[in-house]
Amino acid sequence: MLTIYSKNDLDDEFHIIQEPKQGCWIHVDNATMQDIDSISKLIGLEQQDLQDCLDKYEVPRIEKIDEKVLVFARHPTLSREAGLFTTTFTIILTKHYFITICPGLSYLVQNFILHKPKLTTCQNSKFLIYILLKITQAFTLHIKRIRTSVLKQEKEIDHIESEDITSLTMNEENLNQYLATLIPLRTVLEAITSGKYTVLHEKDQDLLEDLLNASIQSEDLCSTNLRSIRSLRDSYQIIFTNQLNKTIKLLTALTIILSLPTMVASIYGMNVKLPIANNPYAFFFIFLFIILIGCFAYYVFQRKRWL
Repeated sequence: MLTIYSKNDLDDEFHIIQEPKQGCWIHVDNATMQDIDSISKLIGLEQQDLQDCLDKYEVPRIEKIDEKVLVFARHPTLSREAGLFTTTFTIILTKHYFITICPGLSYLVQNFILHKPKLTTCQNSKFLIYILLKITQAFTLHIKRIRTSVLKQEKEIDHIESEDITSLTMNEENLNQYLATLIPLRTVLEAITSGKYTVLHEKDQDLLEDLLNASIQSEDLCSTNLRSIRSLRDSYQIIFTNQLNKTIKLLTALTIILSLPTMVASIYGMNVKLPIANNPYAFFFIFLFIILIGCFAYYVFQRKRWL
């Protein structure tokens, strides 16, 4: 779905317009090949140059084609299609238009419009930096949420359930995908900082450097959380191994304790002559002997801490 926005210095919010004009923002949600074809004709790029915008697995990068800058980024997604925790988000800077393309529904753009930033759609450089800032902030927010979940699991490490293992695995995969995005995204920001792809004013340069630092901090935070998850996973493995050993020891001890009375009862169940077989209190003596053997075995295993 293609939507065209316009906003000038006098406007408080973005306005939807019907036709593209100079200085407008064109956003495409749930992009299709038909949308790509329309954009390629509008800005004068070949369709194959824009096909990567639809690739859900595209890695962040930046390239320049005929004075047009294409920034391939990714941002966290709320859906979990095909096991993806991030979605492709392409930004195209041209002389007359600012274009964003997403193969799915981008909640980032929806939030961006609702917050009514003090920007105009003709400020390409500031617009680019502001959107990249929102992407970085989205990563930081999601990473912190995962960190909160991991800390909660660390506090409840003595009560491990299968759901905890599943949650931990999902969080680890989530962070791995975030880190795989943040590392190349840092390279993109460094390339933009060089000024080779777009004109940067002094204030833009300072803002971009702050953005680069924020991206590096998000990357470090992601790496730290991954180490915490791996440490927690190792702790889970140790706890499971310890619990399994205790269970095996318990079952072994119970098997031996129960086998001793069974053996005595089996011997006296034979159709042969045995001591005290004719004694009227034979059952009582045998039963008492079985109890004593069981208690003695229990005492031995208790001393060995097998129970």
